[in-house]
This record gives sequence, C-alpha cells and structure tokens, in this order.
Amino acid sequence: MDIEFAFVNLHKPADANVILGQAHFVKTVEDLFEALAGAGPHLRFGIAFCEASGARLIRHTGNDPELEADACQAAEQIAAGHSFVIMLRGGHPVNVLNAVKAVPEVCTIWCATANPVGVVVATARGHRGVAAVLDGSTPAGIEGDADAAERHALLRDLGYKL
Repeated sequence: MDIEFAFVNLHKPADANVILGQAHFVKTVEDLFEALAGAGPHLRFGIAFCEASGARLIRHTGNDPELEADACQAAEQIAAGHSFVIMLRGGHPVNVLNAVKAVPEVCTIWCATANPVGVVVATARGHRGVAAVLDGSTPAGIEGDADAAERHALLRDLGYKL
C-alpha cells in the first residue's frame, strides 16, 4: 500500500489559540459549541469538523464569524476525516480543554496552542488522517533561576497560581 505524506502549515490568526482534535460523529460540532459557550461569556470561537462519511462536509459553527471562517480554512487545509479545529480568543485552551475533552464524541486532542502549527497528514487509498502535529519551535535552552522567577510571576499575574 502506498502512503503519501504532506505537510500543512496551518493558517491561524496571530492573536488566536487553536485546538486540534479528532471526534467521531456529526453532532460533534454542536456539542463543541455548547461546551465552549458554557466555558465563559467573553470567549470568542469558531469550530470546524471534517465529516468522514455521508456528505463529507466541513460542518461549522461559532460565535465569531472571523474565527469560524479561520477554523473552516484550517479544516479544509487538513482535510482529514473526523478531525476538528477550534479557533479561540478571549480565553486560553487551559480554560476550555476539560470541557472539550468531556464531549462524548471527542477521541483525542492533538494540540492546544497559540504557537504556529504544522500538521503532517497521511493519504492512502482515498483515506486521509493526521499523522503528527508540530507545535511551535524547539527549545532554546534550559530554564535558569531568572527564567523560573519570570514564569512564577506570570502565572500569578494571570491568576493561575496564588
């Protein structure tokens, strides 16, 4: 069997976070909407889901038309069955990941990040799937004392730690 691999440099607005995952049912897009809408009133988001059978459409929804269009564009780039893309602003993935993972159709989360994202997709015999997700850049070094102090201060400034 011949397998072809391709690299997708995912389109994402610089000020947005993205969550990439896999689910298994057409109602995923509505259930993800409900999970995100319940996560906080200031969260802006767009969702796109690549249907793997039937009409095989990119199903989409959201509360921000720009992010919804961005999620659709990213899903179209990936074009892998049962994959989903969430673009969000006004919150961070850490604020919504448990709600997303609690959606019964969600099988896995590949990444949740504000970094640039690359996706390696594999195609064989008319099937296409995500083989790997490349999130951000390689480390530039090992954290020192000043770096650790900066990290501690940031987490407290953001309200994640006391």
